[in-house]
Amino acid sequence: MAVDMGALTADLAAESAVLYEVLSVLAETDWRRDTPAAGWTVRDQVTHLAYFDETATLSATDPDRFRAEAGQLTAEGSDFPDRVAERFRDRSGAEVFAWLQRARREYLTVFGALDPATALPWYGPPMSAASSVTARLMETWAHGQDVFDALGLVRRPTARLRHVAHLGVRTLGWSFGLRGRPVPETPVRVELEGPGGELWTWGPDDAGDRVTGSALDFCLLVTQRRHRSATTLVAQGPVADAWLDLAQAFAGAPGPGRPPVSTEAAR
Repeated sequence: MAVDMGALTADLAAESAVLYEVLSVLAETDWRRDTPAAGWTVRDQVTHLAYFDETATLSATDPDRFRAEAGQLTAEGSDFPDRVAERFRDRSGAEVFAWLQRARREYLTVFGALDPATALPWYGPPMSAASSVTARLMETWAHGQDVFDALGLVRRPTARLRHVAHLGVRTLGWSFGLRGRPVPETPVRVELEGPGGELWTWGPDDAGDRVTGSALDFCLLVTQRRHRSATTLVAQGPVADAWLDLAQAFAGAPGPGRPPVSTEAAR
C-alpha cells in the first residue's frame, strides 16, 4: 500500500499539537518536575524530542554529517540519550519549548517533501523516510505520555495510536535480537481494539501465537511506558508471551521499562 507522506506528517503535526497545548501553559517549576522515566524531568523529555528532531532532519539533508556525529555520540556508550538530556538542563522551559517547535517545523517541512521510500541512516538500523515520521510520532506520543503522567493529566487516545501500534508490531524481531535472543520465525497474530471500538489486526488469521487487548495498552507496553502487569493484554503461545516481556518499539539500547504493578497497587 502506498504511503501518503502528507497524511503521515499531518498526523505527526496533530500529535505535536496535543503536547504543545500542555507545554504552553507550564510554569517554570513544572519543567523541573520528575517524570516516570528515572532521572528525567519534563524538560528532559522535551529536549530529547527537539534534539532528535534536529538529528533526524540532518539524516535527510546531510546523511554523511549525520553518520559522523551519530558515530561520535554512540561511541561514548549506549547511555547517549541521558548524556543529551544532561547537556540542555541549563535551558529554561520557554527556551526548550521554542526549540521543540522550531525543530519540529523544520522536520515536517523537510520530510513532507521526501519520497516515503527514501533510505536514511539512524542510530539503529537505517529506516525509510516514512518509518522516520512514524518513529517521530511514536516518540512524541511516548515522551508526551511521561509529561502527562508527571503532571497528573489523562490524554484521550486517538486513531493516531495505529501508527504506534504498527511500529510496535514491526519491531517484534528487533526486540528479541536487541537482547541477544533468537529472532522467532513463528508468526504472531495481533488483534487490538482501537479507541473507537474498531478492530486493528496484524499477522495471519490462523497463527497459533496471538496478542489481544486494547490498542492503548499495547502502545503503552511497546513504548515501555507501562509494565505488562499494568495492562490487560493477553498473550497466547510461547513467542507472544515472551514478546510482551521484552517489547521495544524504539531504537537504542534495551530499555529498562517500568516497574511491575505491585499486588497492593493492583487491588
